[in-house]
Amino acid sequence: MAATQQYVYPDQGEIRIEAVLAALADPVRLDMVRQLAASGTEISCSGFDVAVTKSTLTHHLRTLREAGIIMGRQQGTARYNSLRRKDLDELFPGLLQGVLAARR
Repeated sequence: MAATQQYVYPDQGEIRIEAVLAALADPVRLDMVRQLAASGTEISCSGFDVAVTKSTLTHHLRTLREAGIIMGRQQGTARYNSLRRKDLDELFPGLLQGVLAARR
């Protein structure tokens, strides 16, 4: 029987502003968060429109997940990512809205 991979992300109370800001400081990760926010739903790993290799994409997803910005779920062979907007808005009111509204 194949083992299911566990994806670790912090509970809401463990999310730190320093980690969130550091993760959002990278232009590729910021673009990925903007794509998630614009979609209003989950995006599969292969559904992101970014010009990076698969291994680099995996790194960016892990960074966003470990910072508490996204969460992921596995469905068969596909992995779906969603923005933790409610958690972020409760912890840091206006932060995500301001970051997403900022000019590129």
